[in-house]
Amino acid sequence: MPRVTNPILPGFNPDPSIVRVGEDYFIATSTFEWYPGVQIHHSRDLANWKLVTRPLDRPSLLDMRGDPDSGGIWAPDLTYADGQFWLVYTDVKRQQGSYKDVFNYVTTAPAITGPWSEPVYLNATGFDPALFHEDDGKKYLLNMIWDHRGRPNIFAGIALQEYDPATGELVGEEHNIFQGTDLGLVEGPHLYKRNGWYYLLTAEGGTGFGHACTLARSRNLLGPYELHPDQHILTTKDEPLHPMQRAGHGDIAETPDGVPYLVHLMSRPVTQKHRSILGRETSIQRCEWRDDDWLYVVDGPLPAMETEVPGTPEPQPGETVYRFSADAPLPSDFQWLRTPVPERIFSLTERPGALRLFGRQSIGSWFEQALVARRQTDFDIEVTTTLEFSPRNEREMAGLTIYYGRHAFVYLHVSAHSDGQRELLLKGAMADNRGGHLKYLSDPISIPNAGPVHLALRMQNARLQFFYSLGSSDDVIKIGPELDGSILSDEASVAVGGGSFTGTFVGMAAQDLNGKGRPADFLEFTYRRG
Repeated sequence: MPRVTNPILPGFNPDPSIVRVGEDYFIATSTFEWYPGVQIHHSRDLANWKLVTRPLDRPSLLDMRGDPDSGGIWAPDLTYADGQFWLVYTDVKRQQGSYKDVFNYVTTAPAITGPWSEPVYLNATGFDPALFHEDDGKKYLLNMIWDHRGRPNIFAGIALQEYDPATGELVGEEHNIFQGTDLGLVEGPHLYKRNGWYYLLTAEGGTGFGHACTLARSRNLLGPYELHPDQHILTTKDEPLHPMQRAGHGDIAETPDGVPYLVHLMSRPVTQKHRSILGRETSIQRCEWRDDDWLYVVDGPLPAMETEVPGTPEPQPGETVYRFSADAPLPSDFQWLRTPVPERIFSLTERPGALRLFGRQSIGSWFEQALVARRQTDFDIEVTTTLEFSPRNEREMAGLTIYYGRHAFVYLHVSAHSDGQRELLLKGAMADNRGGHLKYLSDPISIPNAGPVHLALRMQNARLQFFYSLGSSDDVIKIGPELDGSILSDEASVAVGGGSFTGTFVGMAAQDLNGKGRPADFLEFTYRRG
């Protein structure tokens, strides 16, 4: 059988939920504050995956303006029943401190590409909601319970309550069916039924280096649930040198011939600082049902870097050149932040052949900033873009950024200088920064007030260098020192009070702090794998 190298969804693609419908597999992953919400990839062979939709793409389904870094969409759950897809998701409005303001919804569609129904509000008792479809047609919502009092735990267990799709209401009593193990922080529930057993898969240990997938089972829906003989069917918590770390939060699907697979999040930390610059990614493990009616990861509980799957992986392009057309939508690799009103921040038609960004709020704003970017999915990359922009004062800016969140980014941009020329500025929010104050990382460089500017960056493992050119895009000049790119990680960001659950993006940005929406035109964007 062919083998696939993990991760199958590289870069920021955490909290996978998998479902098989006939010969087709679909994986939904978290998108947090990036819009549109929820990434859904499709495969026919578990080896080759293609992004097919981001369903939460209109204001009624999702509006994240004001959501904090690493708020927004957490751990969606994708299932199929009654001839339609069911997507359950959380929109997190506050994610730090004792309180979590979390709102859970469900939407349905006859096909994976939609149309997706208007959302139905479910509850706000905790996050990581999932639906279980019982054999008799009844449906049950599961989610972790958040107890802000910590009595005895903030992560208070897994709730189960019947959901009536006819009325759009949760009905009957809410039951706390599982309080987790001594590892703690139980979340991410998924429920399955097989051979008369109810199997409850949860995530535990937090989404850091103590993460794990925990399996329990019961003959009764409401429990009690007994633990797997190994307790955790997947974890690297006791193996700090394993190339995969943070392995946990998974979901299970079987092939048509009954072979089970577990998809799960993990990360690949780099440097002695052990930082995950690509964020939390999705990998796959082959599993087996044994005579004791328990599921085991083949050669587990450690995840394998290579896994047998039905299909053969196809080679990936070494370079992707994005051209912008008035006759085509924004390339699907790109997303933006929070707002369901993209026409406020970009246009493909106002200047045909260019992506026009309308300068909005400051970089790092939680409301409306014009930043269009794609995931960093490789450790060694070169990224280039060509910018045409005529700023009138220092409050108008546009350029190239590598971005994790408001507390972790580096930004090379063009602005105006008082002498009538333009200037290039390199600034960033670094790992030792608190409070959102920026550091200027090089002296300003004066450039002519007209003509295109080529901007570039190179990331090699965690070594980050920026470049520019006023002539050929191949004839670039370094700007600023070589930087520590590991600041663009969960581990570095949380240390300065930022979010801690996303991943690195590279993209184009524009600001107009005058509030006038001054445009900047990007003629192309290139992403090269090293």
